[in-house]
Amino acid sequence: MKKIWRIYKKHEEIINYLIVGVCTTIFSLIFYFASTRTFLDPNNPFELQIANIIKWVSGVLFAYVTNRIFVFRSKRKDIGREFIQFTSSRIATLFLDMFVMWLMVTKMGIWDFIAVFVSQVLVTVGNYIFSKLFVFKNK
Repeated sequence: MKKIWRIYKKHEEIINYLIVGVCTTIFSLIFYFASTRTFLDPNNPFELQIANIIKWVSGVLFAYVTNRIFVFRSKRKDIGREFIQFTSSRIATLFLDMFVMWLMVTKMGIWDFIAVFVSQVLVTVGNYIFSKLFVFKNK
């Protein structure tokens, strides 16, 4: 048990990020699938992107709070500025997400259930890099 604890402490930030990332992914996917299985059609390119944006907004809100508290343990007083930086960094990965979904679903005809998971992996890696380097960087 001590060995596991040492490994955790050595890689605490990345492990916490992965845990929070899985929770964020689940949270945002609930919004995506709720919207595409009730009122939006994933086979309609426009509605697919609306569902993607709903997923993104819910994920960003959840991720900001959990990353700030549990992963990067931010103590910044300028929360508004930090949130804007966080959201801005997530816009880049939103475009990546939209492109992957468009390419895989609209152009390649891959089932959106598969495409959304592929996209989430790419987005999660990009989000960690942006958060670590630009938003919650140690001063």
